Amino acid sequence: MPVIKITDDFDLEKITDSGQCFRPSEISPGVYRFITADHVIDMQQLDEVSYKISCSTAEWDIVWSKYFDIETNYAEIRKQILDFGEHKPCGEYLKKALDFSKGIRILRQEPFEMLISFIISQRKNIPSIRKIVEMLCDAYGKPIALSDGSTIQSFPKVDDLCKISAFELSRFSLGYRSAYIHDALQRVKSLSIALDDLYSSNDEDLVDTLKTVKGVGDKIAACVALYAYHRFACVPIDVWIKKAIQDDFKGENVFVEFGSLAGVLQQYIFYYKRFGSKEIL
Repeated sequence: MPVIKITDDFDLEKITDSGQCFRPSEISPGVYRFITADHVIDMQQLDEVSYKISCSTAEWDIVWSKYFDIETNYAEIRKQILDFGEHKPCGEYLKKALDFSKGIRILRQEPFEMLISFIISQRKNIPSIRKIVEMLCDAYGKPIALSDGSTIQSFPKVDDLCKISAFELSRFSLGYRSAYIHDALQRVKSLSIALDDLYSSNDEDLVDTLKTVKGVGDKIAACVALYAYHRFACVPIDVWIKKAIQDDFKGENVFVEFGSLAGVLQQYIFYYKRFGSKEIL
């Protein structure tokens, strides 16, 4: 297998568990699998900067380098966050959160997959979201051949999901979300929401357009904007971030102050709040 070098912040486990993606998994000790469109990669860290990959270096350069946002310097972003907090009461907390969460990157994921996945995410924990997403992939995705001769299913295309009714969707434990997904499918299929065209929209218009889908509010729209369209200024406010604002920032919304990179700060704080409870205590 080819070996590539990544000198910037990059932690396979933290990326997989960062809450921004629902299909990546650790398939064997230290080996992580990521899926985007009809591409699959298995990665294993060999040393501080070396990673074994299951695809060709050409595919890495064309597909995965973009997916993992390799061109962005996350070490520099962490430095900017630390400089931002240096003379603030939250400065020490930010340092702990960034040290703990170092290695997370904001992935560049498929807009349709993110829209459907985050509609599913409403009032569900991450294991439940992962399970439902995989059930949909198994039922309606297309097989992707793996190097060992086995296959894995892609995330379904809009045309595949549009063939099924809201009632049929309900068998995936979606509850009231079935109607929301059905509405999203009709809007995307009819191009009343042209997902590819939204890349050229400004942040406000992008979020407002996403919110025209039934059941898509501020949080889900911000998730799609950040994790599919790479809008770093968009901050999903979930229960973890609300707790951080209330408990750790004394009610101050530091994300607003941080501006164009606020979404990256949110990701670090989310991960720290979710997994760093012992550190916080």
